[in-house]
Amino acid sequence: MPRTAETASFKFNHTMLRVKDPKVSLAFYQDIIGMELLSEKKFADFTLYFLAFNHDGRELTPEEKEATRFAREGILELTHNHGTESDPNFQGYASGNSDPGRGFGHIAITVDDVEVACERFEKLGVQFKKRPSDGKMRHIAFILDPDGYWIEVVPNVLKL
Repeated sequence: MPRTAETASFKFNHTMLRVKDPKVSLAFYQDIIGMELLSEKKFADFTLYFLAFNHDGRELTPEEKEATRFAREGILELTHNHGTESDPNFQGYASGNSDPGRGFGHIAITVDDVEVACERFEKLGVQFKKRPSDGKMRHIAFILDPDGYWIEVVPNVLKL
């Protein structure tokens, strides 16, 4: 069904994941995945971190990052509920891939070469759920972020 005039301007803006420790998660998504922090919004009980890939070919100013946060697609919002990082009784969040809490599955990133990306992830100590050599689908991988969320790594061009 074609888009209607009422939905013509709709865009998929962001996905939100709750994280235990924002320092660890931000380091992972920025240093290992290569996303850029667009903005940070602190509230009394929680803080929101908005990240995205910068494909503009230039460094964006803080004002440009803030102004485009809700105008672009492919944003990752990390939500930190204050205190989880230091609570010894905090059990973590459900990744959505096991019971209880099965539902959410994964986010995905595309890369030029899955094997090369996975070699880099391996050197950086990233935990794998599935390597390209595992299973039937040899052209994809799954890595885990610090909270156990699955990230599918797929090639820029994938024929299913």
